[in-house]
Amino acid sequence: MTVRHDGSAASADPAPARTMRRASDKLRVLERPDSLGERVYATLREHLRAGRIAAGQPLAEGALAEQLGVSRTPVREALTRLASEGLVVADGRSFTVPTLTGDDIEDIYALRYLLEPEALRLAAIARPDRKMLAPLRSALDDMTAAHEAGDGAAFMEANYRYRDAWTALVPNKRLVRAISLYADHVRYLRAFTLDSPSVRAVVLKGLKQLTTALAVGDGVAAAQAMRTHLGNAKHILLEMRGTS
Repeated sequence: MTVRHDGSAASADPAPARTMRRASDKLRVLERPDSLGERVYATLREHLRAGRIAAGQPLAEGALAEQLGVSRTPVREALTRLASEGLVVADGRSFTVPTLTGDDIEDIYALRYLLEPEALRLAAIARPDRKMLAPLRSALDDMTAAHEAGDGAAFMEANYRYRDAWTALVPNKRLVRAISLYADHVRYLRAFTLDSPSVRAVVLKGLKQLTTALAVGDGVAAAQAMRTHLGNAKHILLEMRGTS
């Protein structure tokens, strides 16, 4: 309480109360859902990655817009973005999924050899702890179970989660974005190889070696394990195309 010059009592300084009101009235940033165009892009990209859209199949804006229940504009935006990433190609007024040649596969894997071993090395030397490695081990366990059950679709889904788990450990996120792009270029082809028990066995062996190297923080071993894994994957794809 303060005393005025005339001797009467005055109320306490109202400034703290005003400050509290200003703080409580402060607007918070609203969370914005993904735009419609972003959701259309993500949906089409996931279908491409999973091999649900065959190579050479036309992707007409109108037909896709009708299937997705949206206007043509977000579909056009999504297809244009996918084309800029090389995941589809413009074909007149429509788009198609490109058919990769043996040379295309060689070029893509040349880039992956440059990017992914280094990414694994960086992830390993960062010494991820057990909690950080848990999603990796969970996906690997699910892949093992799917392989034993002969379930190629479940194996592929767990394989995607394994990739997401190890790339989450890489400190250089620009490197991760480049890796994701070039891995997606051949992902739809791999969807047709994982029904083979022998292919699944090779993939599991390689990923177990990767996991071990990450767990002990051995960057050299992690990079080498990834080179071996990529070499096996490229050989399988080329063999599938009859070009190895």
